Amino acid sequence: MSPQADNKIQNLVEMLVKSYREEADIIKIEAKNQINKAVVVDIIEDLRCLIFAGFFGRKRLKEDGLEYYVGELLENLLYNLEKQIRRALRTRGGREVRIAAEAERITHVFLGKLPRIRSMMATDVDSSFDGDPAASSKDEIILSYPGIYAILVSRLAHELYQLDVPLIPRMMTEHAHSLTGIDIHPGASIGHHFFLDHGTGIVVGETTIIGDYVKVYQGVTLGALSTRGGQILNGVKRHPTIENHVTIYSGASIFGGDTVIGEGVVIGSNAFITKSVPEKTRVSIRNPELQFKMDEKNQSVEFQQGEFWDYVI
Repeated sequence: MSPQADNKIQNLVEMLVKSYREEADIIKIEAKNQINKAVVVDIIEDLRCLIFAGFFGRKRLKEDGLEYYVGELLENLLYNLEKQIRRALRTRGGREVRIAAEAERITHVFLGKLPRIRSMMATDVDSSFDGDPAASSKDEIILSYPGIYAILVSRLAHELYQLDVPLIPRMMTEHAHSLTGIDIHPGASIGHHFFLDHGTGIVVGETTIIGDYVKVYQGVTLGALSTRGGQILNGVKRHPTIENHVTIYSGASIFGGDTVIGEGVVIGSNAFITKSVPEKTRVSIRNPELQFKMDEKNQSVEFQQGEFWDYVI
């Protein structure tokens, strides 16, 4: 490398080091609290292997080796999850002895919730199979449906969120988001028999409450009316409540912490809702009026959509 190139590199080094000191919030040096994202992803995979035993992982599951299989995975999780939780808790400060004890407690409480999470996931698989005529088997749903993966990670992350673990729950759901295009905040509360049909583009905000037997199609947003208040709104109910047996079709948007979608409601495609809807109501955009205009070659078609809202009881 020429002296001139050496000087350019040295200048760049000095500029970057200076920027590290000026923008200290986005650099970690000798940090005990640095969470390993790759390990968090491995934890998700180990948990998936426990929830859907025999479907994932490199080892073929045998009946006589079931206890060994479960025990081995739990040992890995106890070590890796407790270590990452300890690092996450350090971000809040405190005595190391107390942090270590809390990380151990949280890890054991969380792992104790896995049987219930398995039961919930079984209802989600049932709902996906019953609601999708294109599904040939439950195996197909477990192995290939992005909605099931996103729901699984959301349910796991939600339990850690409820246990007040920093950072890790959001890392988990954002990993699922990056793989599936489904963005479920770990704070969202979701009932049993939840079905995401296709799933792509679904957004579920932090304070959303979703009941049982809810079906959501692609492109649906359950969001906040405004986030201009920033951190002032932290902890405030900003997202809607969806009661039992609700179906929300593609492209619909439902906003607001005071918005309650009543039991048995059907929300039509592309509806934009900012107020509560009473139970057993069908909500849809009035059928658009189509106008066809053909050019001299009979090739072009133009249409206009109406912009009226229609509540049909």
